[in-house]
Amino acid sequence: MPHVKMYCTAVCPYCVMAEKLLNKKGVTEIEKVRVDLDPAQREAMMQITGRRTVPQVFIGDRHVGGFDDLSALDAAGELEPLLAA
Repeated sequence: MPHVKMYCTAVCPYCVMAEKLLNKKGVTEIEKVRVDLDPAQREAMMQITGRRTVPQVFIGDRHVGGFDDLSALDAAGELEPLLAA
């Protein structure tokens, strides 16, 4: 299973939903980068993704996007093959 990284905050409901969806798909380890604790991490996230909102999910080297993007990927049947790569 590829490395999963998620930029998040402590109180973001979409971050919680993204984590639950990934857990449901068998992801047991998620590297969480808390942008609310370290403003430099938010700046880095914005440079990498071009987005300000959390969560921002990466599977391997691929930037998947936020919860809506992750959910759409799942609905299209593309999340599981990405996680299996």
